[in-house]
Amino acid sequence: MRGLLLAWAGAWAWACAWGCMPSMAAAQDLITAAAPGGSVAASASSFLAEAKRIVDAASRPTTPWSGPRAGPRAQPGKHIAVIAEDLRNGGVLGVVDGLLEAAKVIGWSVKVFDADGLPDLRLKVLESALASHPDGLIIAGADAHALTPALRPFADRGIPIVGWHVAARAGPVPGTPVAMNVSTDPLEVARVTALAAIVQSGGHADVVIFTDSNFRIAQDKADAMAAVVRGCSGCTLLDMRDVAISRSQELMPGTTRALLARYGKRWNFALAINDIYFDYAAPVLTQAGIPDGALSMLSAGDGSESAFLRIRTGTFQTGSVAEPLNLHGWQLIDEMNRLFAGESVTNYVVPVHLVTAENVNADGGDRLIYDPANGYRDIYRHIWQRP
Repeated sequence: MRGLLLAWAGAWAWACAWGCMPSMAAAQDLITAAAPGGSVAASASSFLAEAKRIVDAASRPTTPWSGPRAGPRAQPGKHIAVIAEDLRNGGVLGVVDGLLEAAKVIGWSVKVFDADGLPDLRLKVLESALASHPDGLIIAGADAHALTPALRPFADRGIPIVGWHVAARAGPVPGTPVAMNVSTDPLEVARVTALAAIVQSGGHADVVIFTDSNFRIAQDKADAMAAVVRGCSGCTLLDMRDVAISRSQELMPGTTRALLARYGKRWNFALAINDIYFDYAAPVLTQAGIPDGALSMLSAGDGSESAFLRIRTGTFQTGSVAEPLNLHGWQLIDEMNRLFAGESVTNYVVPVHLVTAENVNADGGDRLIYDPANGYRDIYRHIWQRP
């Protein structure tokens, strides 16, 4: 329980940004209560109540825009190369759609190179992108540290680089040429996901986690979820399965059947670093005759169309900490524009948002996406001085 409370305390930095949570002292009181000599039952009850407040806060409708409102006007005539890790991934596709929308507004041309989730192809498309003589490079979904040698030629030519989900934290990526990683806070996303499962289970979640160790950000999210689950006295981490996202269609049906055979009815919660795993697990659960309420799925990221449909229809998935993919696409273009103008990046991080059956139709959910209704398009148009 102490481990869970420590993990939960880390979420306060995000929670307090909403202005609706108790103080850090309250978190420390709970940690103290869980220490030797404290009442475990009382601390567990208190934790569950506070965890519910965090989950409820993350589930609220979008708050007003908290990002930048000023910056350089549109820098004209730029050509941008985009390296998409895998356009079959709904998150990558959504971000690319958003940056294409924003690029049209700001007046830039964009060429997209799809790596199909293949390491060898990833390097080849980077070479092709460099040969296209771009003014700027955007990376969507690949690991900045792993790509650093291939990114050096861009940096040597003075080509600015920004990325989406290219590192474990938002902001500049130390040790790489990437000036800005646009993302929600992956660790807060992971903690909220695990807390939501614990709250939904009343503190009795028996969990399997799906991740992809090929990506540092994915493994960090999985480890953060595991830390929360392991610290819950009434919960069990049954398994953590390493399944490559690029092979999820091929591997998830067999993996799901094996888990059902091993854990049976005991397995009641599935957590994943991306909704795509559930695209191929849900049909297996249906075929196996598992009732919708017997096993709940929650994703620490993405918010794909299929996830929204499952949440809306009550088909196994009960939550997704959805990314504002279109907004992130606009932010990538704005960060790049600031670099072209010789200014610093914003370091802006969008607050975490949990999509559930109760709020699935809000903030773009009627269109099967999470698109915050905070006026970000008009704000960026104003910054860029574009009609």
